[in-house]
Amino acid sequence: MRVLIAEDHEELARTVAAGLRREGMAVDVVLDGEAAIDRASANRYDVIVLDRDLPGVHGDDVCRALVGAGDPARVLMLTAAATIDDKVTGLGVGADDYLAKPFAFAELVARVRALARRAQPALPPVLVHGDLRLDPAARTVTRAGRRLALSPKEFAVLELLLAAGGAVVSAEQLLERAWDEFADPFTQTVKVTVSRLRRKLGDPPLIETVPQAGYRI
Repeated sequence: MRVLIAEDHEELARTVAAGLRREGMAVDVVLDGEAAIDRASANRYDVIVLDRDLPGVHGDDVCRALVGAGDPARVLMLTAAATIDDKVTGLGVGADDYLAKPFAFAELVARVRALARRAQPALPPVLVHGDLRLDPAARTVTRAGRRLALSPKEFAVLELLLAAGGAVVSAEQLLERAWDEFADPFTQTVKVTVSRLRRKLGDPPLIETVPQAGYRI
């Protein structure tokens, strides 16, 4: 899952980003409205956490721009104002959800995950392939009843492959969906991560490499 945080309070933005990364998400951060629009046009995000009171381009206008451009990302709007009128206005400009500051981090995570599920075709709560089970909410993976210790990136790659339902997922798609903007597209990071994941999944092998195309379960 890839998330963009648009929040002008830099310390809050970095803290939230660090927390979401610990939850296994790929996170980018911008500090003003113009940068939010630019970043959303350059990358595909599942969820955009958008402060309503951004400098430069106001959060409402950012939201309108995203909706007008047909951006598929779901928008969680953050604001210090929590009146009904504020919520109605925020939802009226295209936000999918609304969260007042201060907020509990656990609630933010739950709302981001809920919005991400709505940003793609509906998936079952637990992804299963043979004796392999991946629970996105509990952040657990088991094979033949044995729990596997996966890194956040290994978990993200496996989740994307299982969600594809047997379709091929390219290395570029994996890099875009599981890593943030600082990932070097010319490195072997996807190949290395898939290799480690294969070893942890064990036999019989589950991940197939499709030459010149990518990977599939």
